[in-house]
Amino acid sequence: MPLSKTGIIPPALRNRRHIPGARGCVELQLKRKLQIDGKYTQEKIDTGEDGTMKLTPGKLAGLKAVSNPRGVIAAAAMDQRGSLQKSLAKERGSAATGKDLEDFKTLVTDVLCKHASAILLDPEYGLPATKHRHGKGLLLAYEKTGYDATTPGRLPDLLDVWSVRRLKEAGADCIKILLYYTPFEKTAVNDLKQAWIERIGDECLAHDIPFFLEFVGYDAEGGDEKSLAYAKKKPEIVSGAMAEFGKERYNVDVLKVEVPIVMEFVAGTKAFKGEAAYTRAEALQHFRDAEAMTHKPFIYLSAGVSNPVFIETLELAGESGTKFNGVLCGRATWKDGIPIFAKQGEAAFRQWLETTGVENIKNVNLALEAASPWFLKYGAKSMAELG
Repeated sequence: MPLSKTGIIPPALRNRRHIPGARGCVELQLKRKLQIDGKYTQEKIDTGEDGTMKLTPGKLAGLKAVSNPRGVIAAAAMDQRGSLQKSLAKERGSAATGKDLEDFKTLVTDVLCKHASAILLDPEYGLPATKHRHGKGLLLAYEKTGYDATTPGRLPDLLDVWSVRRLKEAGADCIKILLYYTPFEKTAVNDLKQAWIERIGDECLAHDIPFFLEFVGYDAEGGDEKSLAYAKKKPEIVSGAMAEFGKERYNVDVLKVEVPIVMEFVAGTKAFKGEAAYTRAEALQHFRDAEAMTHKPFIYLSAGVSNPVFIETLELAGESGTKFNGVLCGRATWKDGIPIFAKQGEAAFRQWLETTGVENIKNVNLALEAASPWFLKYGAKSMAELG
């Protein structure tokens, strides 16, 4: 049976039903987490702050580079490619070029990096923007945008002409990978994904650079991820992914995770739209249960929600007492500026960024007062104590 840090089975993981065709229930996933390679002891998972995890010099330097002075990762995300290109084209009424993407990313980086600890960019269209980050940290994406829609399972792929070595040479302080993942996918599909992450983790280890793994859940049975039914499944999906990829075999340094609930289905919140998947108390417990699944540092992604919804989400995480370690926040800060860039041009977009965009990221930074420094996961009281 899975244990939380306190040794108690989280309520959200009790009395689970098995899903046909799945690798197994989350309980089995979490049991394997404790057993793999003999590398976990219950003490390590129970505390997560006993100083047993070690950081190599390069990984420590990379984490410091993307953190604020408090040891919280307050990073902006601007690695969107395919989705951004489609959004710009839709608003403009004509095709968006690669130059449009480069200009959009450069403006976002130039303005918002003044208020962030780091920026996440892609090497396809984001390299010009790296010169405008005001000395802040740099994460570079290593995966191709989207996933292979011709085969089942949302399989990932790496950028053809890039490697961890080349991303590091391009100035990356950290490497980021996005993976579509659910513990309830077929065994053969998840084995492919897990082996893929093992390879990338080993590559990052060989080049001594931090590995940020972002996973986005989906319905393995083909259901609508915006539905009430999926909202009820999401806590298990997020918790199961955190349990799996917190294993030492993957060499992941920071988990970039979705929140384990869907805000519009949380009764008693401003974001609530009338259909409830969880009470407020249940939502708070889902945050705690997900945290209990890993001893690794983890940060939240904004997942395309609006700035007010993301702020309320972070406030809920803080209310739950969850010791999350920051954010990589993208669309919640800049997506409302897409129509302005597409229709009015760069100057109008810059003006929007310097007002509304800056207000958005300042709101996120204020909500991050509830975040916990990542160095606590290493048994340290400060970043300086780690070296």
